[in-house]
Amino acid sequence: MDVGYHKSFESSFESADTTGKVITCKAAVAWGPGQPLVMEDVQVAPPQQMEVRVKILFTSICHTDLSAWKGENEAQRAYPRILGHEASGIVESVGEGVEDMKKGDHVIPIFQGQCGNCICCRNEKTNLCQRFGVNPLKSVMVNDGKTRFSTKDGNPIFHFLNTSTFSEYTVLDSACVVKIDFEAPLETMSLLSCGVSTGVGAAWNVANLQPGSTVAIFGLGAVGLAVAEGARARGASKIIGVDINPNKFAKGKAVGITEFINPKDLGVPVHERIGAMTDGGVDYSFECAGNLEVLREAFLSTHTGWGLTVLLGIHPSPMLLPLHPMELFNGRQIIGSIFGGFKGKTQLPKFAKQCMCGTLNLDEFITHELPFEKINEAFQLLIDGKSLRCLLHL
Repeated sequence: MDVGYHKSFESSFESADTTGKVITCKAAVAWGPGQPLVMEDVQVAPPQQMEVRVKILFTSICHTDLSAWKGENEAQRAYPRILGHEASGIVESVGEGVEDMKKGDHVIPIFQGQCGNCICCRNEKTNLCQRFGVNPLKSVMVNDGKTRFSTKDGNPIFHFLNTSTFSEYTVLDSACVVKIDFEAPLETMSLLSCGVSTGVGAAWNVANLQPGSTVAIFGLGAVGLAVAEGARARGASKIIGVDINPNKFAKGKAVGITEFINPKDLGVPVHERIGAMTDGGVDYSFECAGNLEVLREAFLSTHTGWGLTVLLGIHPSPMLLPLHPMELFNGRQIIGSIFGGFKGKTQLPKFAKQCMCGTLNLDEFITHELPFEKINEAFQLLIDGKSLRCLLHL
């Protein structure tokens, strides 16, 4: 966003008096599985107790949005619905009891909230939250079990992943809103809502990757490339990228991947190839594809005795882990990761400052930019495998 325009917008936004009023704005509404999103005039109610209403400035699409839009999991379907969970914006107003944010603050929404009071939030070993953790079945607000979105004739429009960012304005529980440095560039900060935090955090927080380590990443979408960026920043000596789409290799090289494997080009299992490249296996592998066969290859690609596999891919299959219990006696370990292990409200502000200082190169992840009204084109770019993140300007 142009700096002059940004300041002009901030000034007009600060002077606007919408606090306590219903706001009518544009939103991209999903009316059914796989149906094109429709730009609608929707009504956004004021925030209630411990809620925040945010003016969304930038949002993007990840595969979780794509899966929900397709309605791949029938139990999670709820229509009409406003999807979206990766974004950045400015606080328009806050509800009663919100003390850590005020109108005009720069924020990012998070699908994995942090209430700060539950037994999980008080435990340093987890970033789960009992009240505001990610829940794809949840479609209403915690306070009253109702929505803050409605059609012009008053019918409810459902929420998504605590966030619903495909709207010019959205209402979130304050536990799912993170205040960031006012000088942070909101365009790239939107990536911290999901993909970059999920990948980098998996390398830094969950694996606690050490300098000189060897790494294999299975699936080179935005999350997999964020793992690579995190591994590069931590000083990994070898980063192997595995993907069946060779068009992703150039971008992988830009974020630090040192060697690439296309399973279609091999005559042996991937884990055998990686074992030959690394004297028996890598120290860490990251499964970012959501495929059980890939997960097994990732597990077997780690070194016996100490290898760690971090599971990041979303697995819609009802099948269980493709491992035999006795295989764990060889010293390999496997662990799941949600939102990169970050406790959003307390740890993301520091992570945002690290990104501002150039620790990570976030610009590599934004491959396309479009106006909000072209959101269906952005979905198609992701479906066609042509984009990592298409940044939508609201």
